[in-house]
Amino acid sequence: MGDLGVRLISGIIGLALLIGVLLLGGYYLGFALLALAIIALKEFYNAVNKIGIKPLSVIGYGGTVLLYIAQYSETITSGFIISLCVIASLSATVLLNDRDIRDAAITVIGILYIPYLLFHILYLDGSNYLWIIFLIAFGTDTFAYLVGSKFGNKKLCPEISPKKSVEGALGGIAGSILVTMVYSSFFDLSPLWSFGILALVGSIISQLGDLTASRIKRIAGIKDYGKIMPGHGGMMDRFDSIIFTAPVVYYYAYYFFM
Repeated sequence: MGDLGVRLISGIIGLALLIGVLLLGGYYLGFALLALAIIALKEFYNAVNKIGIKPLSVIGYGGTVLLYIAQYSETITSGFIISLCVIASLSATVLLNDRDIRDAAITVIGILYIPYLLFHILYLDGSNYLWIIFLIAFGTDTFAYLVGSKFGNKKLCPEISPKKSVEGALGGIAGSILVTMVYSSFFDLSPLWSFGILALVGSIISQLGDLTASRIKRIAGIKDYGKIMPGHGGMMDRFDSIIFTAPVVYYYAYYFFM
């Protein structure tokens, strides 16, 4: 079986698992996101380790678990957990001779970047807005690839991602708006134009999430974050745009629809 076949089968299996988890929701979604966050955080920490930064992994993984618990607790808040992680990480630079401020900073950035942003998905569990996160991100990726491979001429960020084009980026935005508005119309979400704006903003942020993860890979000198998904790379390679899109959709929905 060729690389394309492996990539296709892996993608189909991954998509089926994702849809199943989103449909089940509740603790199934929560545990899936916890596992995803820990794996993605490990991939991120491994990447920055390539350039001599040594994150405090125990604090990172512990903070991830505590952030997950905070989603279901009435007394523990995300702000409290983040505060603990900041204090613990900075204190480690005093208590451990082999750790410096860069290690502490990357430890905290990793927690904020991956589990904290990713867990915004849980806030939309059981609502129609949950699916919009993935429609925007995957719609953008799909249409950007289709349009870019056919019409792409002007490079978007050649130093970060040589294959991405301006035409592809615009196609991704248009595709995101299209699929989001079709979905919103089907479920009678209104006003319809507001979901078009959400898709526009979300698509731009989604692409920034993709480019941010690519930039980190370039700095670290790696091709993929991992190999957990054959033909696709690691969890960070597949969910980099979701990480940025989730809080955008949540706060947009919170302030305008909820």
